[in-house]
Amino acid sequence: MRKALTGPTAAAVAAAAGAVVLLFADPTKPGSWLPRCPFNWLTGLDCPACGSTRMVHALLHGDLPAAWHYNAVMLVAGLPVLAWLWFRWFRASSSGVPTPPLPRRTTTTILVVATTWMITRNLLA
Repeated sequence: MRKALTGPTAAAVAAAAGAVVLLFADPTKPGSWLPRCPFNWLTGLDCPACGSTRMVHALLHGDLPAAWHYNAVMLVAGLPVLAWLWFRWFRASSSGVPTPPLPRRTTTTILVVATTWMITRNLLA
């Protein structure tokens, strides 16, 4: 049982460590040592997750309007979906069964929302 929870536990620890880093490192400051989005660096376009680091930084500092500004879709849809995926993984690992694949409708919905968000935010920029 303990070995089965290694993956979800490691992911939770990594997320917590990232949150601690973002408490002290400000990605909104010029010259920040935090890396730039590789997709944005290569293309100059915003990917669906662009602004998520700044969004989490703003959330950790209690600034909901700034978090919304940096990535509204990740704030209202992405974070809950990530939490749901993690709990799903944890629950399956706890019971000792493999995590079942996502239903096709769920996967399609996630891809459509992400693609629509990426196109919309780049057209509005």
